[in-house]
Amino acid sequence: MRPRTIGEYFAVEQPLLKPLPDEPFDTSGTFALRVDRHSRISVRTNCYSVPVRYIGRRVRAVLHANELVVYDGSTEIARHERLIAKGGERLVLDHYLEALVRKPGALPGATALEQAKAAGKFTPVHDAWWAAACKVRGDRDGTRALIDVLLLGRRIPREHLVAGLAATLRVGALTADAVALEARKAQ
Repeated sequence: MRPRTIGEYFAVEQPLLKPLPDEPFDTSGTFALRVDRHSRISVRTNCYSVPVRYIGRRVRAVLHANELVVYDGSTEIARHERLIAKGGERLVLDHYLEALVRKPGALPGATALEQAKAAGKFTPVHDAWWAAACKVRGDRDGTRALIDVLLLGRRIPREHLVAGLAATLRVGALTADAVALEARKAQ
């Protein structure tokens, strides 16, 4: 049993403490890394994706308490929520789209697609549009059309893109141009 409470001890010690510094304390760690052939970097036993155009290049990663930011020179190229457990993988579907245009058959089993679905970024509307496009055009061309739509997401807000997908799915206009037009109408 203590003769005083923790609060009482703190009240005695508080006047003896120095004030907090004015400048923030940087707790981040910086790493110079090479992007592997799967368009990933490995930071403290976890893998994070970067855009495929950086494969084989050296990048700088800054690991903060809650996020990882990746730079090519002074340009930010990727930002991820930090993984805490060892051996994890955080992949962003958008980072792989240029490669998937050339190899659309890799999309259905892609880990990045599964993570996008789990995060709610690849919605059931995306899935329904993709299935309809594959039914009309065949698997390869339907998947390519979906990838073209996903590339539109770089310049069209996600909620408008999903509205465009839903609208074109209803009328059977399964092209990226139709989705872009309907997404602009939704704006």
